[in-house]
Amino acid sequence: MTEALHFVLDETAMVAAGRGNVLASRLIHRAHSEVGWFLYAPACALVEADRIRPGSAERLAALPGITVLDLDLPAALAMARETSWAPAHTRHAAEPTAERPNGAVVATAAPDVWKGQPVRVLDLGP
Repeated sequence: MTEALHFVLDETAMVAAGRGNVLASRLIHRAHSEVGWFLYAPACALVEADRIRPGSAERLAALPGITVLDLDLPAALAMARETSWAPAHTRHAAEPTAERPNGAVVATAAPDVWKGQPVRVLDLGP
């Protein structure tokens, strides 16, 4: 049995998807069409993406294959120590959980932002 693949979109990946980024589009398509591929959109990253590119949040939330992660109590507590909500919620979503024992990979169009962070990164840049 193949291990499931879990990806978390950060706000830069969401904006890139809205601008037609081929790698982001492929990731979204695979999460919708392939068994064992999972794609998550943290709510705080959706808000930030929508601020950068209005309409992004509604469009992404409507796509099949994307699971919007609510701002629940554990996420809020993790974010309380941070200065920026979108990266904090994304990082929290990428941490290991019972459903994702190996955590998730952060899909981003700005991989340098994640240097030094305890996450794996998928660079969606050109």
